[in-house]
Amino acid sequence: MTGNSNPTTAVRPGEELDWAALDSRLKAVMPQLKGNPEISQFAGGNSNLTYRLMYADDDLVVRRPPFGTKARTAHSMIREYRVMSALRPHYPAVPETLYYSDDESIIGSEFYVMRLVDGQLIKETLPPEWQFTAADTRRFCIRFWEKLIELHQVDYASAGLSDFGRPEGYVERQVLGWNKRYQRVLTADVGDFESVRCWLEDNMPGESGHHSVLHGDYRIDNVVLDNQDPCTIQAVLDWEICALGDPLMDLGNSLAYWMQADDPLELRRLVMQPSAAPGMLTRREILELYAEKTGLDTSGFTFYMVYGYWRLAVILQQIYYRYFHGQTRDERFKTFGAATRHLGEHCQYLISGH
Repeated sequence: MTGNSNPTTAVRPGEELDWAALDSRLKAVMPQLKGNPEISQFAGGNSNLTYRLMYADDDLVVRRPPFGTKARTAHSMIREYRVMSALRPHYPAVPETLYYSDDESIIGSEFYVMRLVDGQLIKETLPPEWQFTAADTRRFCIRFWEKLIELHQVDYASAGLSDFGRPEGYVERQVLGWNKRYQRVLTADVGDFESVRCWLEDNMPGESGHHSVLHGDYRIDNVVLDNQDPCTIQAVLDWEICALGDPLMDLGNSLAYWMQADDPLELRRLVMQPSAAPGMLTRREILELYAEKTGLDTSGFTFYMVYGYWRLAVILQQIYYRYFHGQTRDERFKTFGAATRHLGEHCQYLISGH
């Protein structure tokens, strides 16, 4: 079975790097590299920039922060590199990390290198060549969510990540943090949504006592699927906002990306993955699966859903802010302000009790 394997495009204008300097450094630390690499850029991703350097004898991926204003902790390459390196022996669905550098004289920022994972990457739709029935899609969906559950059950202390963050107080830090980030990136064409921010601060649940490694951006388009069996996840990508904290917060993040066929049109336009395909689990069914596999109580999930949608709104607004102020010319971000507004309005709808 074949699919869309590691799709890349020409490097976007304005996002070129000093390829000669990068090549020189990589060959210094990886002497096995020979010749000049074929350079391309992964088309997906709205924040950290990801490039492919295909050498004759190796296939590498380079990650660096975006150009322009950025949240320091949200784009820390060393955090991303460290958590991936530590997790891989305990959670094999992590790409192999090879090198990190904070020497900004090379490409203008810190960066890290990992080995490319061969496999299929899918976006908004399931590939027709899979010829999936609704039953196949359901099996795929269950395997996808089980991979997040597997991450949440990793013993992060055994992985050497006890000092990776402070899981206690995670809920409060996230709510206050995302609210502050939103206020810093307000633009005149998007509302301030003070009612949502206040509701989240007033309705934070108490400490659950359950702490896990949280991915923070778990979606179907962030996993690499086996070329022969797409129900097997070869790797989970994009660990840039990974943290330690309450796993229900991570589940809320992921469910905010999970658009259903009966969602409002404005939300369905934000689709990033084939979550509404026939056979996919509904958000309610996912909560039931998660509760069954983990033993955690997923009833009364409104706070976590509002948080998930609001956090997504802030992420999009941070990106839109860069576009609004001309810090990026990427036209993909032109509509992100409207998307932020729709997500904020949906939070208000959920808060009202619907």
